[in-house]
Amino acid sequence: MPIEYLKKATLTATSDASDVHETVKGILDAIEAGGDAVAMDYAAKFDRYEGNVLLTAEEIDAAIAQVPEKLKADIRFAHANVKKFAEAQKATVSDVEVEIIPGLVAGQKAIPVDAAGCYVPGGRYSHIASAVMTVTTAKVAGCNHIAVASPPRPGIGIAPAIVYAAHICGADKILAMGGVQGVAAMTFGLFGLPKANILVGPGNQFVAEAKRILFGRVGIDMIAGPTDSLVLADKDADPMIAATDLVSQAEHGYNSPVWLVTDDRAMADRVMELVPELIDDLPELNRDNARAAWRDYAEVILCANREEMAATSDAYAPEHLTVLCEDLDWWLDRLTCYGSLFLGEETTVSFGDKASGTNHVLPTSRAATYTGGLSVHKYMKIVTWQRSTREAAREVAIATARISRLEGMEGHARAADIRLAKFFPGENFDLSPTG
Repeated sequence: MPIEYLKKATLTATSDASDVHETVKGILDAIEAGGDAVAMDYAAKFDRYEGNVLLTAEEIDAAIAQVPEKLKADIRFAHANVKKFAEAQKATVSDVEVEIIPGLVAGQKAIPVDAAGCYVPGGRYSHIASAVMTVTTAKVAGCNHIAVASPPRPGIGIAPAIVYAAHICGADKILAMGGVQGVAAMTFGLFGLPKANILVGPGNQFVAEAKRILFGRVGIDMIAGPTDSLVLADKDADPMIAATDLVSQAEHGYNSPVWLVTDDRAMADRVMELVPELIDDLPELNRDNARAAWRDYAEVILCANREEMAATSDAYAPEHLTVLCEDLDWWLDRLTCYGSLFLGEETTVSFGDKASGTNHVLPTSRAATYTGGLSVHKYMKIVTWQRSTREAAREVAIATARISRLEGMEGHARAADIRLAKFFPGENFDLSPTG
């Protein structure tokens, strides 16, 4: 039977996406032309902050002194877990050398980019975990310079816990500048920073658009939209766990979609009863975000069986995917489209968002159909090389000359011809592509 929507979204994550392209492009162009002074003007306008931009060692120490020891310990715990997982990721990429034909050796090298720019949101919420996720992976990858840009609070500066997290995870410079101007500063190498080779980290629609515009001249992790999450729950799932997980992700923002997919109507009905109650119990800002997200963007989908549930999930390709079902190994083998997968009620997206080790910078808006999230690999270039004996070059040169001439690329063919003439003088070769 077709899937049944017990609750259907009235909006999608792109419904209210305003066209910010021209605004962002104008800011980027102005900052590139005007440098530090223009970036400072935008910081005063948007961040409403006129303090020191590039944090000194003394300012970093002063911020760290404000962080409670218990929170420092929690940040160190999260950093250790993310670092351990990142190191395991890095171990999956190795230099390779293979003899293609006798005498022709080719290989690959994994080389980290030189300079990484990490954006850490600090507006509506202070994203301590984003500093951990972005800086730690860049450090493990081997980047020579890591800059962090984070929006300062008016008259205060960057949240001290963000400063502490960025510092212990390995940031070389911390920039008190948010939004497009922060992204521009790292990209254009303002305030004495090296020009970033890659920009990573979440941000609002202006930050996302800046990364979109700059992609090509710098690398980016991804272009992220509003965060989204899907929960798969069967008849034996705990409806309170399912409802709590949905609400925990809806609080991200008014336009953060959350979806429940189940094959049990009673489960769906109970979750729909619980969610509004749980939302009402949140603090005001969180409550307002979650209420709007649930009202306008959430969906509850009833399927016939687990195969239909899995197919529905893959079609949605959620950023976060939680499985509250029996036979977790079946789901692990079957599911193919998600940013990060959380199997069983002993895990939750919140664990991954903060401290369990996997990265929380993940593909949104169905981008999980073609990419994964931030990892050590994003900071690394996989490059190739080759070396050959003259004898091995013989057959490669002959094939190259013939293929090139068939394509009409005579210059390519002659690059092969000249080597055959030099390496094998007096020898005649059939270098015509036909007959």
